Amino acid sequence: MSGQNHSTVSEFILIGFSHFPQQLLPVLFLLFLLMYLFTLLGNLLIMATIWSERSLHTPMYLFLCALSISEILYTFAIIPRMLVDLLSTHSVIALAACAGQMFFSFTFGFTHSFLLTVMGYDRYVAICHPLRYNVLMSPQGCAHLVTWSWIGGAIMGMVVTTAIFNLTFCGPNEVQHFFCHVPPLVKLACGDNVFIVAKGVGLVCITALLGCLLLILLSYAFIVATILKIPSAEGRHKAFSTCASHLIVVVVHYGFASVIYLKPKGPQSLEGDTLMGTTYTVLTPFLSPIIFSLRNKELKNAMSKTFLGKLSPPRS
Repeated sequence: MSGQNHSTVSEFILIGFSHFPQQLLPVLFLLFLLMYLFTLLGNLLIMATIWSERSLHTPMYLFLCALSISEILYTFAIIPRMLVDLLSTHSVIALAACAGQMFFSFTFGFTHSFLLTVMGYDRYVAICHPLRYNVLMSPQGCAHLVTWSWIGGAIMGMVVTTAIFNLTFCGPNEVQHFFCHVPPLVKLACGDNVFIVAKGVGLVCITALLGCLLLILLSYAFIVATILKIPSAEGRHKAFSTCASHLIVVVVHYGFASVIYLKPKGPQSLEGDTLMGTTYTVLTPFLSPIIFSLRNKELKNAMSKTFLGKLSPPRS
């Protein structure tokens, strides 16, 4: 990609945290490091539990395992570099490394959205068409859904990265963010086609995200309509509890995304933009394993059985 770029810029300087008080940076480093480690451990714990517990070898937990993988890879593409830059006085990133970071962050970010959509479809089939569930959600069909989610994410990452890094960057080279994101990089580009590329990339991303959200909302519209027809309150509660954790993660995921991408245009401090950026790169991945672990009774019981049972001493 960089070979097609006729820019005079060979590296960028990430200045996302440069305006923060110096004494605050070690505190932020420790906070984000702990959140990142918890995110990794939480997702690895979910994956290990699903792998070791045969009762969880179902489509819903297969998708949850794939979601955990995409979350680990997404945070790995952004947070380690951010942690290093928090303690660095000169946060320089090469043009190729910047392109790579953008590609992987968009790939795994969109894969995450596609997998959430697939999980919504899985809950729709389970509640609205339970008798056809084993046919519609066969192991082969589930594998195809996961594979296409990853392929779709990779295509989105390639489209966005290629479009942005085919622009010409004439300087300055200071990126007003803590990672290589589209809006601050577009501000550094020059040429007649910058506006068209920026609008095109924005349209593609928003269309994909809104398309996923609309499919999820449509799935839950049918789910709610079916649940309301269940005569017993216990039956309604049991049916809704199977998709409560997924619904909460969707609300958190799209809630923070809407704050970032749909905020009104206007003057905004660099500190404000940076802190808002951490909500979807650090906070959302941090909350996701907590929500799935606490709100999913079957997963929580499996974790207790698999790991707490091994840690507790055997009774004599």
